Amino acid sequence: MTNNDIFKKLRVALKLRDDDIIKILALVDFRISKSELGALFRKEDHPNYVECGDQILRNFLNGLVIHLRGPMPAKAEKGKPKKND
Repeated sequence: MTNNDIFKKLRVALKLRDDDIIKILALVDFRISKSELGALFRKEDHPNYVECGDQILRNFLNGLVIHLRGPMPAKAEKGKPKKND
């Protein structure tokens, strides 16, 4: 199974549109255009097919975590006690 197949299956399972995927990728500061994204979802025998690299899939999964769970809370610095208000 290729990265493109995994990406396609996640897209269908989560009912995501192109705009949603672009927003999810933007959460991790990864920019992609609609045409670049469309090329990832084409059939392998299509002339404009583009193979989905590990970087795109990794950034999408990281963005999906932020999208579904929210951003990670800030960590307290070592050696400094937490402020109690």
